[in-house]
Amino acid sequence: MTTMFAKHHVSHYDSWRKVYDALDPVRKAHGVVRQRVYRSVDDPNEVTVMHRFETAKGAFEFAESKELKAAMAKGGVVGKPTIWFTERM
Repeated sequence: MTTMFAKHHVSHYDSWRKVYDALDPVRKAHGVVRQRVYRSVDDPNEVTVMHRFETAKGAFEFAESKELKAAMAKGGVVGKPTIWFTERM
């Protein structure tokens, strides 16, 4: 299993969350089997998301997908997100 984390700042959490939830079919098509959303206790518009994938290939393809990039723009992601991948041992 590969896990992708993405940390980013959004202009308004509630607006971002609607776009995030609507992207669920795209996440599933790329093999997401589990997901979580975390908000910073210091800044409710700082979001970290976790997506667990069946394969590393699915994770990398999702991270580079045009659908994700469009959703980030539509959802009000401010600046460039920090994205990293881990492998569960």
